[in-house]
Amino acid sequence: MDSQDLRTRIPSVMEDPGARSVAKVYSDAYLDLAGGNGIPAALEELGSFVSDVLGANPEFDRMLRTQELNVDAKRQLLEKVVVPRSTPLFADFVRVVCQHDRLDLLPLIHDLAVREAERRLGQRRVQVTSASELSSGALESIRNNLAKALSTQPILETRVDPSLLGGMTIRVGDTVYDGSLKTQVKQLRARLRERCLNEIQRGRDRFSHQDGN
Repeated sequence: MDSQDLRTRIPSVMEDPGARSVAKVYSDAYLDLAGGNGIPAALEELGSFVSDVLGANPEFDRMLRTQELNVDAKRQLLEKVVVPRSTPLFADFVRVVCQHDRLDLLPLIHDLAVREAERRLGQRRVQVTSASELSSGALESIRNNLAKALSTQPILETRVDPSLLGGMTIRVGDTVYDGSLKTQVKQLRARLRERCLNEIQRGRDRFSHQDGN
């Protein structure tokens, strides 16, 4: 694959509207060039570079991010260390990112690419918080029920919060489904309090009516 092909698909980022917006341009372009069947492998390579190379080698990471080295010096470093061990797609991609001096955005580009890939593959992240750790069987049941309800393939992100006492909460986007025992107890207390207040008010009304006679 010619790096020029990738370069023409990424608009100029000379006028930076914000790191996230710029990273989104690169992440989308990377997935577009990988194609549907190539997305998993492309994401794995990008993720491996971010975690296994940059994350495991802080000094190398610093050299790619620092403004002490110019773009040509960074490109030469990539050509020597990264390109020989990369697929043509990733080699061309990292060259373009380097050309625009945006190597510092690679971790963010990866994060956004993962989210976009999930969207394209019909997947959706769901946060499941429970009072205790859920069994694999319970998680599979939750996953199947959510798949039917959401008409998408849920990716479960689990968390344990003992303060829930029991049950669980499920968050899909900005919507939270709260079935925790803590909330149920809170709601029960509110209903009992409301019932008591109503009883008191009815008692007052009866006395008031009697006094009026």
